[in-house]
Amino acid sequence: MQSIESKYAKLLTSYCLELKEGEKVFIKSTTLAEPLVQEVYRYALAAGAIVEVDLDFREKNNIFLNTAKEQQLNYVSPLFYQAMDKFDAYLHIRAPFNLREDANVPSDAAKIRAKALEKANNRYFTRIADRSLKRCLCQYPTQASAQEAGMSLSEYESFVYRACKLHLDEPENGWLMVRAEQQRIVDHLNKSKSVQYLGPDIDITFSVKGRTWINSDGRSNMPSGEVFTAPVENSVEGKIRFSFPAIHGGNEVEQATLWVKKGTIYKWEAAKGQEYLDKIFKIPGTTRFGEAAIGTNYEIQKITKNILFDEKIGGSIHMAIGQSYLQCGGKNKSTVHWDMISDMQNGGEIWTDGEMIYKDGKFLI
Repeated sequence: MQSIESKYAKLLTSYCLELKEGEKVFIKSTTLAEPLVQEVYRYALAAGAIVEVDLDFREKNNIFLNTAKEQQLNYVSPLFYQAMDKFDAYLHIRAPFNLREDANVPSDAAKIRAKALEKANNRYFTRIADRSLKRCLCQYPTQASAQEAGMSLSEYESFVYRACKLHLDEPENGWLMVRAEQQRIVDHLNKSKSVQYLGPDIDITFSVKGRTWINSDGRSNMPSGEVFTAPVENSVEGKIRFSFPAIHGGNEVEQATLWVKKGTIYKWEAAKGQEYLDKIFKIPGTTRFGEAAIGTNYEIQKITKNILFDEKIGGSIHMAIGQSYLQCGGKNKSTVHWDMISDMQNGGEIWTDGEMIYKDGKFLI
C-alpha cells in the first residue's frame, strides 16, 4: 500500500510543481519532515529534475540571530539566491519545531537580516508573479503545529491530509475540480470594478479596476482553496474587524480592527497584541493593503493559527497588509505580508458593482 508521504509527494511534484526533466528544484524544510522530503526527492529524481535540499535543525534561526555579527547577518547563501534567481521550482515544506522560537530574537539583528534578504525576496516575488519560478508552500504535521491548533498529533495529521485531499483515491482529480469551480468565480470577479465586504463590524470597499483575481487551485499552496487579488492601493475605504486571531512572527493579535481612508490605515485597535500592531504599522508599506481574498476550502472549518490553512477556511475572507502580489497588478511594497481573516458565515455578504454575489459564507453566482 502506498504510504501517505508517497501520495503527498506525488501530488506535490506532479500536480503542484509539474516537474519536468532537467528542471532545477530547491526544497526547503526542517529535519522533522525527513519522511516526506525523502519521497519528494524520490519522485523529483524520477521526473528527471535536478534537486537541491536545505534542511534546518532545531533553533537554527534563533541561534543565528542571537549570535551572528553584522557581516554574518548580511551574508546570503549563493545557493539560495541562485535558487530564487535561476531555478525552475521551489518547494517549502513547513515542519516547525517550535512556533515561538523566534518571538524574542534581537530586533536589530532581525532588521539587518531582512534587509540582506531583500534582493532575493524581491526576485522571488517577481518570478512567482509570472510563474517563471514554480512555487509551492505546504505543511508536514509536527507536534508544535498540532499543539498550536489545539489537536493531538494524529488529529492534526488527519486534518492536514484531508485539507490536501489526500483522503481521495486520486487527489489530483479533486484539485482539478477545485480549479474548474474557482475559475467560474474568478471569471465573474475579473469583470468587476468594485468590491464591498459587509458583515458584523465589516464595511469595507475597494476598487479592483485593472487588477487580476487569481484562482488558487493548489499549485502555489497545498492545501489551497481561495481566490485573491490586490486592491487598488488608494481605493480602500471603511472599517474591518478581523474575527479570527492573526499570527505574525510568533506574535498573536486578537480582534484586530482597522480603519481605512483613501487606502491608508490610519487607526487600529486590538483586544490582544496592540503593542505588536503599533510596531508593525511603523514598517514601510504596512498601512496599505496588498491583498483581498475569499476562502473556499470547506474541508477547513477550524482555526489552527496557521495561515496556510486559516486563510483558506471555506466561508471566510481575508485581507493582507503590506506587500502586494505582482501577478495581480499590485504595486504596494513592504517587507511584511500579513493576512488577517474574518468569518463570513453568519451575516457576511460580498457585493460586486452593486450586485450581491455571496451570502453567509457561500457564493450565489
